[in-house]
Amino acid sequence: MTNKPSQASFDQRLRMQIDFLYHGASVRARNFRWGLLAFDGITIFYFVIGSFFYTLDSQYLLEQGIGLIYLIEFGARLYISKKRLRDIFHPVGLADLIVIASLLAPSLAGNFSFLRVLRSLRLLRSYRMLRTLRQQSTFVRLHEDIIFSIVNLMVFVFIITAIVYVSQVGANPAIKSYVDALYFTIATLTTTGFGDITLIGTSGHILAVLIMIFGISLFLRLIQTIFRPGKIRFECPACGLNRHDTDAVHCKHCGQVLHITTEGSNN
Repeated sequence: MTNKPSQASFDQRLRMQIDFLYHGASVRARNFRWGLLAFDGITIFYFVIGSFFYTLDSQYLLEQGIGLIYLIEFGARLYISKKRLRDIFHPVGLADLIVIASLLAPSLAGNFSFLRVLRSLRLLRSYRMLRTLRQQSTFVRLHEDIIFSIVNLMVFVFIITAIVYVSQVGANPAIKSYVDALYFTIATLTTTGFGDITLIGTSGHILAVLIMIFGISLFLRLIQTIFRPGKIRFECPACGLNRHDTDAVHCKHCGQVLHITTEGSNN
């Protein structure tokens, strides 16, 4: 009878410690989160590079080690989660499960090459990374829109490239590698259209049409947001609204006069 309270107490303490590491404000908790961010960044870079050079995929021990760490981290997040089903079926959670499956089951990934390509879905974790960084970095808070646009652009390009690769490799002699698919995707999204690589088949033509109609508009919008942000972050002293037009004189919410420093303020 004495083991049950002891076990419950151990589970409670463990949950509190893990939750503290993920959400606490101490130096130890922050270092833990920065460590996760660094590990995510390094492995995302590895996955992207591995998509270009398939010889890296022969390093099964390294990949299974990464997959085991991902699995432990994913389990820890579920352990402290109050809405586990929601977290599992969230796009980030599903992306993690796909990546973990491709890393821990190399035979499965070998039979379904798209799983290896879709490891770039780990980029979706960048959204969670940015939320953490926003709490810890003033630079991220000030340039949040640009950073999110860059992440959105990377996720969009790599996912579109993965779809092109999966649907055309083996059937289209012009697309033999992930690099060919990336080359076609960038050439299409930038409206360059060299024409040396084209998608074949009815499904390929439909995919090309969708990329041209929806992809180009989104791609150009993201590029515009990166190099010419539509909003500026400046906290209104009256109501606290912190997103305004770059040429705003008054706050749209409360009408307070704003003194936003601009390039033309000294003219």
